[in-house]
Amino acid sequence: MGGLSVVPPEARGWNWGAFFLSWIWGIGNNTWIALLALIPYVNFVMVFVLGAKGSEWAWRNKRWESVEQFRRTQRTWAIVGLVLFAIGVILGIIGAVAASMNPSTTTTGMTI
Repeated sequence: MGGLSVVPPEARGWNWGAFFLSWIWGIGNNTWIALLALIPYVNFVMVFVLGAKGSEWAWRNKRWESVEQFRRTQRTWAIVGLVLFAIGVILGIIGAVAASMNPSTTTTGMTI
């Protein structure tokens, strides 16, 4: 609603979409400071900053028709972020299991 707008209490709080999707969420919400998450080592801190301040920044950096529209939009970002995170974890587990089952990656029987 603008840089000087008052953030209503309903639009405050932890933002899971900003936490999980960091810089992607930032682009979609005109919150350019989120691009700092692309910097190695800064990204670890930045995801927590975005989670804590993301709702406030998104409210101020973009025009919203209502608090309800804002909350719906941020909920969608959170769901997408959580789904992508879960897919990443599942693929990581599958990859780890597959790598452990591949005999060419084991050292048993090899002379070093």
